[in-house]
Amino acid sequence: MRTLPILGRVRTRLQLGDIPVEPTPLDAGVEDRIAEAADMLAGCRVAVLTGAGISTESGIPDYRSPGSPPRTPMTLEMFLSSPEFRRHYWARNHLGWRHMDAARPNSAHLALTDLQRAGRVSTVITQNVDMLHTKAGTRGVIELHGCYGRVRCLSCDWRISRHRLAARLESLNPGFAERVAGRGAIEVAPDADATLTDTSDFVMIDCPQCGGILKPDIVYFGEAVPKPLVEQAFSVVDDADALLVVGSSLTVMSGLRFARRAHRAGKPIVIVNRGHTRADELATLKIDHRAGVVLPELARGRARSAGDDHQVVGVNHRALQIRG
Repeated sequence: MRTLPILGRVRTRLQLGDIPVEPTPLDAGVEDRIAEAADMLAGCRVAVLTGAGISTESGIPDYRSPGSPPRTPMTLEMFLSSPEFRRHYWARNHLGWRHMDAARPNSAHLALTDLQRAGRVSTVITQNVDMLHTKAGTRGVIELHGCYGRVRCLSCDWRISRHRLAARLESLNPGFAERVAGRGAIEVAPDADATLTDTSDFVMIDCPQCGGILKPDIVYFGEAVPKPLVEQAFSVVDDADALLVVGSSLTVMSGLRFARRAHRAGKPIVIVNRGHTRADELATLKIDHRAGVVLPELARGRARSAGDDHQVVGVNHRALQIRG
């Protein structure tokens, strides 16, 4: 469980490199897989699909990586169920979004930017709402699930930045963050949320244009990704020579469909993820390791030398296991 201080102190805590991460040196098997991936993707136009696992080293928790605590994700039905529930949600978000806003790209995000600038990555499709790819300088990111930095009205589509909304909520809730801080540290949850119980004194606003419900521009669980966005992402996969999946278990169809599409087209699929994914049997190569370690190696072009002697020792569908 990750607990954090409130408000200004959060930004200092979350600078890149300050997140405590256990060192995980590369063993020979992982080095071999990285070399194989580098060979496989060399000269390819690569589409990239990322999930929450790429951002854990930036201090943003996820839902499904090994060791993650059980969490109940937000659903659209829950959000729309009552004004009281929405007030409770916005009180938590009023604190939690600051954690996400303070987070900085880690070495995996920066490596993808380097790969794009080198012409090796075409487009990054992300299931994340944390905007870390954009902060890292990656261009043309397709945000399947939206982002924390925008808020919109569900009735008239009026929009406001999360920063501007925060200023309005501050004036309506003077001292709220300090009162919460006095109750002890809070647990930061995914999707710009925070774990709070008593939010009865929080005041939320409705849309100033039409009085409608304001909602973060985030696709909640059970809510469909806009069809034009899905078609745009499919087009990216179709135009690519290979697909690289990073930090996603592909548990939900939102991400799995892109792996299936690449597989049907006979394109190489490389997966970098800690733990099992639903596309492991579709993968040409799977690297079970931290993205923050693997992707910088790929960006440096860590390919096998011509004289290396590697043996393919097992094939499960198209998934290769490499041994030096």
